[in-house]
Amino acid sequence: MAKVVAFNCSPRKDGNTAIMLRAALAELEAAGHRTELVQLAGRPLRGCTACKGCFRNKDRKCTLPDDGLNGYVEKMCEADGVIIGSPTYFSDMTAEAKALIDRAGYVGMANGGLYRRKAGAAVAAARRGGAVHVFDSVNHFFLINQMVVPGASYWNFGLGREIGEVRGDEEGMRTMKVLGENMAWLLSRLHP
Repeated sequence: MAKVVAFNCSPRKDGNTAIMLRAALAELEAAGHRTELVQLAGRPLRGCTACKGCFRNKDRKCTLPDDGLNGYVEKMCEADGVIIGSPTYFSDMTAEAKALIDRAGYVGMANGGLYRRKAGAAVAAARRGGAVHVFDSVNHFFLINQMVVPGASYWNFGLGREIGEVRGDEEGMRTMKVLGENMAWLLSRLHP
């Protein structure tokens, strides 16, 4: 079966974003796929400096001092599907999510499209609003990297501020279930 890695780009470990990601991953596991949740909390990533060292070296690595990014790139390369989740900060993704997609995206492009034709899904948590922008921004990372994006029953976000509140968003949690089911279906077609 396929392997899916999910990145929780929230600075809060095991918060609402992680709860949502786990709900989607549970459906993938139920379909027989292997999953892994990577939490970036406590592991700050710096942003891309556009040094283009990855384009010169073409060794599937970022040339900045390694703050974990190279391991994350390797996890994406080994996976058949990638889910990136972020809470909503001022109507946008977290700095950790932005650093992950900018640097991993550059490394992927510099090395001939490392993530091409993998499945990719964005997940956003929000207190009240702004999640659509986060959802769109993360999906742009998947699309420019030639990845295949599965849909769900609604946009992939849930509402909740305090840890655990997202569980009360029945539609948001149902959307995570459908996302996991649809990603499992897609992976079974991409990797029969």
